[in-house]
Amino acid sequence: MTTSHDPQLLKGVLSMVLLHLLAERESYGYEVAQRLQAAGFADVLEGTVYPALTRLEREGRLATRLVPSPSGPARKYYRLTPAGRDALAGARQAWSRHVAGVEAVLARPLPPPEEKEDN
Repeated sequence: MTTSHDPQLLKGVLSMVLLHLLAERESYGYEVAQRLQAAGFADVLEGTVYPALTRLEREGRLATRLVPSPSGPARKYYRLTPAGRDALAGARQAWSRHVAGVEAVLARPLPPPEEKEDN
């Protein structure tokens, strides 16, 4: 099932999702994008993934290594650093608190709709 994601919500969780995917296993950029799409984020394009990976690397949350490819240029593989694992753990806790808060609000009963008077 392909669904569209709110860009603002996605912006807030993309790093956490990328860190989790890379905690599962080291991957190169295109593979990360494919895994993200397979996880239900079909509307997330490579043009969004690569800058996010670069930012996470710059922040010290990812490390990279170049691996020769038999079908073209070397591939840059990404893997979590200890700081990346810490960031993922913190993001998961924050996400859980956020989801719990949203669910608590959405679970509240709504008053019945008011009937409009004809004037």
